[in-house]
Amino acid sequence: MKRLMLVSLAALVAAQLAACGEKPQTANARKSDEKVWQSHDGTFTAAGYKVGDKAAWDDQARARAQSQNEYTRVK
Repeated sequence: MKRLMLVSLAALVAAQLAACGEKPQTANARKSDEKVWQSHDGTFTAAGYKVGDKAAWDDQARARAQSQNEYTRVK
């Protein structure tokens, strides 16, 4: 009984220590107050998109949403 409590206490301490070492998970360094169409991260931008062009950003977002719309794809 005493040994079981000691083993479970050791497991609990190990689990707590493992949680302390987790690194923050961030996708990119874009500031949260920056407009999405002004982001300078070119990793996931579509071909032909220019940074800072709001109209192009809106057009790309609209086209992407339409391509995911099942109603218009099946029609």
